[in-house]
Amino acid sequence: MCGPFKGCQGILRLLEIIVSALSLIIVISRGKMVSPWGVWCEFVWVFCITVPLVLSVVEDKKWHILLAVFLPNWADLTCGLTSLCALMITSATVIFAAVFVCLSCVVNILCFISSLVATVLFLIDGAMQKMKFPSGYMCSLRGSLRTTEAFIACIILSAATDHFVNGEWSFRPAGMICSVLVFAVCLLVTVVIIVLHLLKLLQCLLAFKLNMMELVFNIVAVLLYLLAVILWSVFGYKRSKYNPYICQKCSFVDMNTVNIGAIVNIVFYIVDLVLSIKSR
Repeated sequence: MCGPFKGCQGILRLLEIIVSALSLIIVISRGKMVSPWGVWCEFVWVFCITVPLVLSVVEDKKWHILLAVFLPNWADLTCGLTSLCALMITSATVIFAAVFVCLSCVVNILCFISSLVATVLFLIDGAMQKMKFPSGYMCSLRGSLRTTEAFIACIILSAATDHFVNGEWSFRPAGMICSVLVFAVCLLVTVVIIVLHLLKLLQCLLAFKLNMMELVFNIVAVLLYLLAVILWSVFGYKRSKYNPYICQKCSFVDMNTVNIGAIVNIVFYIVDLVLSIKSR
């Protein structure tokens, strides 16, 4: 195998790119995707094409040696991104199967099979890189928590968007809108914290301030998420006058997804808060 796809690692990444691209091509052939869950799946497949491609090219051109000036640990970054891809494509595969696959949907079944193969490839790749025991933020408990928090927030936002898209346009309570804003802001800050931890120069400049910022953010995030869950439940489950869904039996699916995801993230932020206190 020539070019950037050399050795077992390179071949594995090439297969990841091919199968993820195949999933994307199959789903695009169905026509324009309007479902927020479908858009999430398409985003995941594009992400899972881009990450192994960029990592392979950077390593082949030896650019990661130059990036060592900014990034403290390249092996940690590649392991973290591969694990993130495995987590994301697992969610896309499960979501696509639950939302779009049926016995008569041949194209969707083919897309699901392709995505499932990509999931297995990324899980194998992630496990192989974890076995090398890379040290760094992305592979640490704190980094894994942050990555998972961001991932769950994306699922929450997809569910909330699907809830609004499938509901009546007149049903947009201010409390539910505020909940979505809370989830989006916490996601943005979480991603910023991850980036700050990855950049070596900023680590040196903001070492103490970054720890303090994380401590404060974890406290604020827990409080905001609790408020968001309360608002989402109070305004969303009150159906005495409003029913935002045409389909009565599926009216609470997205609602429950948002609430469960938010509760799980509250637990993760509390764990992160405890670790922040212990690290001081």
